[in-house]
This record gives sequence, structure tokens and C-alpha cells, in this order.
Amino acid sequence: MPNSSSLTQLLLLTFADRRELQLLHFWLFLAISLAALLANGLILSAVACDHHLHTPMGFFLLNLSLTDLGCICTTVPKAMHNSLQNTTTISYTGCAAQVFCFLFFISAEFSLLTIMCYDRYVAICKPLHYGTLLGSRACAHMAAAAWATGFLTALLHTANTFSLPLCQGNALGQFFCEIPHILKLSCSHSGYLRELGLIVISACLVFGCFAFIVFSYVQIFRAVLRIPSQQGRHKAFSTCLPHLAMVSLFLSTVLSSYLKPPSISFPSLDLALSVLYSVVSPALNPFIYSLRNQELKDAIRKMMTGYFSGAINRIFSTAEHSLCNTFWVIPAF
Repeated sequence: MPNSSSLTQLLLLTFADRRELQLLHFWLFLAISLAALLANGLILSAVACDHHLHTPMGFFLLNLSLTDLGCICTTVPKAMHNSLQNTTTISYTGCAAQVFCFLFFISAEFSLLTIMCYDRYVAICKPLHYGTLLGSRACAHMAAAAWATGFLTALLHTANTFSLPLCQGNALGQFFCEIPHILKLSCSHSGYLRELGLIVISACLVFGCFAFIVFSYVQIFRAVLRIPSQQGRHKAFSTCLPHLAMVSLFLSTVLSSYLKPPSISFPSLDLALSVLYSVVSPALNPFIYSLRNQELKDAIRKMMTGYFSGAINRIFSTAEHSLCNTFWVIPAF
């Protein structure tokens, strides 16, 4: 078996052996990617252009959309390329880059989801202190901490994983480069334990964030239930429940993939879990969370209306100018 010093390519898992199903997978992933790019692009444009969305929540939504786009663009294009070209290979360097970028964006996303939970907690439980606790400088520091956490996590795991010698073949049982499947190819027991220790430490940090999220939502629900009006309770729940659903889907699928013992291997289940947290979750995030924000929807509607109105006016202006020029050059009889 080749070791990591002579290994130049790794083999990714295919979704199907039949050519028709491979093309179906390509078109399905293309549709998901375009929907995610469109939805997150609209959010980015709306938050950047509308001054009403220059709020802490709008700022965090902008950062969350960037992480969603990063996750989609890291894993999906290579899978689409392999399905279209009927190949399964990825270079060793490309695999390392994919692991780093994916861990960077997914770690930053979970940190941002935790920060957004804190935003909801302050907005509902301590509304009078909202401007003080979540000022522009505090929001910038929290966002920077989220991105820095993602970078350090990705750097540590990638450097440690790809320093291990790989001597158990080069076939990964996943459609993108994922650390648990790379570790199965390792023949270094000490390096494997070192990476396993890093994963356990990261899992402890994730559980700490999850405990903070649960505690925050307990306080939020207690505060919401004290709201006298039913409309007020409904509005508060409508802003919190999508965020809780997003965190639950994201966390359950990630932990199931990374903390599952290597001896327990179900290829179909592993593939389904990885698709859920690497493709479906970033693609659905704008729809089940961001686009439920009424201010954001109004800003997108206003932006789209202004864009189409401007485009129609430009078309009519161009047509009118062309007609005038045409009649001007027609000679009089």
C-alpha cells in the first residue's frame, strides 16, 4: 500500500454506478447550489444595501450567509464534477484544502449560530440593554472571534490529520474529504489518538456552546410565556424556533458523523448524514431562518422591485431613443 509521501490522489465515494443516476445527482446538486447561491446572495445584497438592516441581527445574518456559501462551494462543485466526468479522484493537496475550508466554514457557522442565540436572548430577556450589550464594536469582536475560532480549528485538525502516514489504501468512503474517513486510512496509532483527542476537545467545546444555547432558550421561553398578548408570543416564537431547528439539525448530524466509533460503519447512513450537514443545512438555512425575518423579506422585495423597475425603465428608454434615431434618419418625401 502507498504511504502518504507517495500518495498523490484519493478516491471519493460515488452516489451511483449507473450513468443516468450520476447525471441525476449532478442536476440535483446543481439545483441545490443555485438555490443556495440565489438565496444567500439576496440576503447579502439586502443587508448591505438596506440601512434598516444595519442591525446586530442583520450583521450576523450577513456573516452566516458567507459561511453557508463557503460550505456549499467547498464540497458540492467537486462532487458535481466527478458525477459529470464519471470519475472519483481528488488530489492529495486538493483533499487537504477541502478539509481545511470545510472545517473553517462549518466551525465559524456554529460559532455564529451560538452568537445569534445570545442576540435573541438579549433582545427578548434584556431589551433595555440591547444597545449596550450588542453595540457595533461588540458585534464586530464577536464575529471576528467566530471566524478566528473557525480558522484555528481548521488549522489544527488539518495539520494533524495530514501529518499522519496513510497506508490503508486511498479510497475514502465519503463523497468529500472528511476527517473520520481519512483517519481510517492511517497506520499511525499515536497520530490517530492525537487527532481523536483533538476531536474530543472540539466536541466538548461544541457541547459547551450547546449547553449555553439550551440555557438561553429556557430563559427565552420563560420570558415569552409572560408576554400578555398572543400576537407578541407568536412573534417571539417565530424568530426563535427556526434558529433552534437549525442548530438541532446542524449539531445532531455533525456529532453523529464525527463521534461515531469507527467500528460502526453504515455507508448509506454516513452518506445521508454528511449530505444533511454539508449540503442540505447550508442550503435550507436562508429559507427556514433568514427569510422568515419580516424586515429582511421587505428589504429583498423592495430591492427586487427597484431592480426590475429600473430595468424596465432602461429598456423603454433605450427603445424610445432607438425609435427617435430611426425616424430622424428617414428622409422626408
